[in-house]
Amino acid sequence: MLFSALSHHLSNIEATTKRLEMTTLLAAVYKELDPEEIQPISYLLLGSLLPSFETKEFQISTKMVIRALVRLGEVDEKNIVDKYNTLGDLGTVAQSVVQEFRSASVQKLSTLEVYSKLEEIANFAGSGSQEKKLVAIIELLSQLDALSARYVTRIILGKLRLGFSDMTIIDALSWVLKGDKSLHSLIEDAFQKRADIGYIAKMVLTKGIESLDSVKVKVGTPVIPALCQRLNSAEEIIEKMGEVYAEPKYDGTRVQLHYKREQLLKTFTRNLEESSPMFPELAQAVKTLDCESCILDAEAVGYDPKTGKLMLFQQTMHRKRKHGIEELSKDIPLRFFVFDILEKDGESLIQMPLSQRKAVLKKVFKDNEHFVHSPFIETNDATTLHEYHVDQLAKGLEGVVIKKTTSVYQSGRKGYSWVKIKEAEGTRGKLSDTVDAIVMGYFHAKGARTDFGVGSLLLGILNEKQEIVTVSKVGSGLSEEVAKEIMLKTKELKVKEMPKTYQVIKNLIPDVWITPEIVIEVAADEITISQVHTAGLALRFPRFVKFRDDKGWADATTLKELKTIVVS
Repeated sequence: MLFSALSHHLSNIEATTKRLEMTTLLAAVYKELDPEEIQPISYLLLGSLLPSFETKEFQISTKMVIRALVRLGEVDEKNIVDKYNTLGDLGTVAQSVVQEFRSASVQKLSTLEVYSKLEEIANFAGSGSQEKKLVAIIELLSQLDALSARYVTRIILGKLRLGFSDMTIIDALSWVLKGDKSLHSLIEDAFQKRADIGYIAKMVLTKGIESLDSVKVKVGTPVIPALCQRLNSAEEIIEKMGEVYAEPKYDGTRVQLHYKREQLLKTFTRNLEESSPMFPELAQAVKTLDCESCILDAEAVGYDPKTGKLMLFQQTMHRKRKHGIEELSKDIPLRFFVFDILEKDGESLIQMPLSQRKAVLKKVFKDNEHFVHSPFIETNDATTLHEYHVDQLAKGLEGVVIKKTTSVYQSGRKGYSWVKIKEAEGTRGKLSDTVDAIVMGYFHAKGARTDFGVGSLLLGILNEKQEIVTVSKVGSGLSEEVAKEIMLKTKELKVKEMPKTYQVIKNLIPDVWITPEIVIEVAADEITISQVHTAGLALRFPRFVKFRDDKGWADATTLKELKTIVVS
């Protein structure tokens, strides 16, 4: 496929807000692809060169792209900057520059040729690499038509953002084969085992739906993590689940550890980002593992080396910064509370009952400085479960996670294999759980808070169509420090127009729109029916709790989940 043809497809997708139309347009792209194009184009459709868990970045700033456009169009920099300030999108600016000043040497590049040139740009490193990238960007844009320049520029800046995710691509793959979404669950099941949408797309379209039976867990490719449903009492849990394990719920960061002796050591977050640089101590810690390979599911929690006391989530998440990790690991050492194993020595374990997985895990390591078997009790008694939950809250933890002893490893929030009770039962005047909300935009501060920059945030959750619907504004809990962090986090996320996946009424339009990338945890006292918020529900007396840097927008609370969070 020519890249110009792909760009026309992208333009059509960008023009619609209807999920079904978006799906059929994506299906049309896949129908035109040759087998060797399926995998790389799957990544390009999501604005990347690789699957989401691979950490290859272009390392190219907005300023560098502006410099490239200045040199390409032989225009004054102010001209480009003014256009950018007006349009709010450098892709559209690049399109206009190429339209007006493009070289006579414009070529009909194939999508694979453009992909290869983008790979080359991303791979430049070391001394002089920035100038090499600049020259390569100018050369590539000079060979493209105007519409293609728009999308190449956005891909380079990491801002393609067409409003769909892996799940929409899965719908599109089903549409190619069946003309509807009836194969979604089969394709998603395979994706959950091996979260590489390019690999899954190529399997489906070249070998048929039956080929997905052969998709297995692979060390180095993340498994979509299992997540918790919510139930409201120990009695309800035992009635629904029977015999269960109850484990402490730690306020840490989820870690999926992939290990192959002498070959591979990677970790992934719950939203599939590679997090290996956060954990330099693992290079030594994995030597205590008695296996040739394994995939472990764990919670990493910082602790005070003097007292042994566990630290808060925000302190643990300081590990996400890019510099000084080695020193930080000494000041805030981590303990990995391991609670599951998904692969061992080449054998997938996800279809094995949890009780058997626990037995396998017990043999992989003995508790040590870094790895600890997460403690648990086994019970089918509601009183025992309730008391254990209360005990964990008293220790300063987040209660318990309850797991059915016979359950297979089930990715996402499906069924009732894993359940949580997060707040103390019997507590009045607040919701039974917090809400993980997407920051959609913010309102400028006024009065005494003017210096903060941010007065309040517009928050959203996901509805069944994967649209982001409003559920609250929040200003309570936004200290000066939090406001500064919001300003820093949103610096590169601001957009001129409302993202098309947002559903917002006119009276709630914020002063600044941002793309859906920041997730925060919010507490509230009640959920009320709302004629104003597009969720149809609203949080009463919401307050900021903390940033959830370990979660992406697709991990946010859904409207369906919100309806289960009742007042305790």
